[in-house]
Amino acid sequence: MDAFTAGLLQRIRATESDLTRARDEGDEFLVEVEQGELDDLRRLAADHGVEVGAYSV
Repeated sequence: MDAFTAGLLQRIRATESDLTRARDEGDEFLVEVEQGELDDLRRLAADHGVEVGAYSV
């Protein structure tokens, strides 16, 4: 796995964690922000052929 892929997957995991935390805390604004970031990261991964679920953490 190259550095780009590793960094992208790490950012996706961190954003998923932040999204979960925002949902648990009931912070609707932060949920929207984190969901938007996650959507962007997943789109970036798809654009570069990175399968998000293909790598174990």
